[in-house]
Amino acid sequence: MTLSNRDRNLTFAGILIAMFLGALDQTIVSTALPRIVEDLGGLERYAWVFTAYLVASTVLVPVVGKLADMYSRKTIELVAVSIFLTGSFLCGVAGEFGPLPLLGDAMNQLIVFRAVQGIGASGLFSLAFIVIADLYPPAVRGKYQGYVSAVFGVASILGPLLGGFLTDNAGGIIPGVEGWRWVFYVNVPFGALAIWFIATRMPPLRPVGERGKLDGFAAALLIGGLVPFTIALQLDRSEYPWGSPVTVGMLAASLVVLALFVWRTLRSEYPILDLSLFRNRVFRTASVATLLHGAAFLSTVAFLPLFVVNVMGVSATGAGLALIPLTLGVTVGAISGGQLVSHIGRYRLLMLIGGAIFATGVLLISLLDENASLGRVSLYMVITGLGVGPALPLYTLAVQNAVDVRRIGQATSATQFFRQIGGAVGTAVLGTVLSTSLAAGFAANLGGLGALPPAQQTGEGVSATGDLLASIRAALDDARDDLINAVTAGDADATREQLVASGVPAAVADGISTRVEAASTASERAVLADELSDTFDAQAASVLERVEAGVELTFAQAVTKVYRYVFFILLVVIVVSAFIPVLTLRRTFDNVAPEPA
Repeated sequence: MTLSNRDRNLTFAGILIAMFLGALDQTIVSTALPRIVEDLGGLERYAWVFTAYLVASTVLVPVVGKLADMYSRKTIELVAVSIFLTGSFLCGVAGEFGPLPLLGDAMNQLIVFRAVQGIGASGLFSLAFIVIADLYPPAVRGKYQGYVSAVFGVASILGPLLGGFLTDNAGGIIPGVEGWRWVFYVNVPFGALAIWFIATRMPPLRPVGERGKLDGFAAALLIGGLVPFTIALQLDRSEYPWGSPVTVGMLAASLVVLALFVWRTLRSEYPILDLSLFRNRVFRTASVATLLHGAAFLSTVAFLPLFVVNVMGVSATGAGLALIPLTLGVTVGAISGGQLVSHIGRYRLLMLIGGAIFATGVLLISLLDENASLGRVSLYMVITGLGVGPALPLYTLAVQNAVDVRRIGQATSATQFFRQIGGAVGTAVLGTVLSTSLAAGFAANLGGLGALPPAQQTGEGVSATGDLLASIRAALDDARDDLINAVTAGDADATREQLVASGVPAAVADGISTRVEAASTASERAVLADELSDTFDAQAASVLERVEAGVELTFAQAVTKVYRYVFFILLVVIVVSAFIPVLTLRRTFDNVAPEPA
């Protein structure tokens, strides 16, 4: 079917909008969740709002790829966007009608509806690159995939900033509708626009060759193996360590089921993921590189805000703004990489250059300390982003150019799947490195401050936003209030206990408790209480100053340690990428270049 440039570009615009919404919703909820929990309750299920979306949007990607090799891409895209928009609207109304049969309370409703969103998003991610493969031949496809990759990177990074803005400012749009609900409602008009572009301008784009069938049993095994695997990666490590029965059991179960999936796939006439693709050197090598690159990229995005907030003192909202240099770098890198490969056709060279720039940026970040300036960090983020950008479209382009067009849906979705799984595994493992480093750092840098409760000395329970100073300040305020109440009541024993608990030497505490016993009138005790309060406040200010320095040093050491691991991951990515065979980028849509030897 011949397409006019106008219809091709409008179809491309609809795909970009849909892709933007799917990528945005991976991260947009993060800054809205505190307000959501405040309104809906269910703090203990907080993490499942993320996990439900991540699991659904990841595990179904290979299934969508198979469906794209069987049915009209247009039909699947419309179904995916429609499911995503339905999930978005349902998330927005979660809890509005009270508890619902089967679904339960408001937080359960939100978790289920986020999973519905994720089901739709799995199609948005895969089909963006699959449809582009139908619209443009490989020789010119790179520049368009560069735009898609730029949109994906920008949406992932800007999600928290937009989520915070809507949560804080969108409540006045419709009286009585909380601002956080617009985090989901905002998808509806843009999604409707995407549906219009796709429905009116996109051709059917039917797959080439025999349609085949969907192996439902293999699909069930794949989903049944990936769901516990992905959930196990997202569990709270303070509650479920890697060696806990729950974590080990889920990972073991997932491996058994995935082994059954491989067994079934090898015997299936219509496999969901044709394992013979791994005989193709381009697909096999690019898949490994994509897996590791996904781990490096998502870890870079996930842990950098911790440094900006806890070391540099930027607010949580400001941290979203601080990531704009990284966003700009990713955008310029992705678009430039796509344009260059369309002109010179040498994707491996650009992969290696991009990987080297990415590794350089990460290495520079790993050398930062607690005295780093925002300008310096921003410069390193730009360098990192410039290196990230080219890789996002190029690995997919290399795979699409190397495989049989009849399996381009499976191959493309596999590339996207490996990137997402790599990100999930990378952030889970490096998150453990971060937590371990924080615990050791707090013990070393704050352990000598006797005025702190044990949890603050060891770093136990430190939140992702690093609000440790606020918790310590609150603990000190409570200790002062308890001390003043004991003195005012004339309770010498309680006074001594409070002083010792606050780190005051026993001899000094004994002397003060003796003065409390000697104070026979309320006025005398009030004067003593005022004196102790002033002394306590002065000492608390000194403690907080030392704590702030300790927190900054600890987070600087822990986060930069994570980036040293990311740097070594990228070195492996560069080495693996060097072995990706280079094939001439085809200028036609038919068949494939010869299998590389």
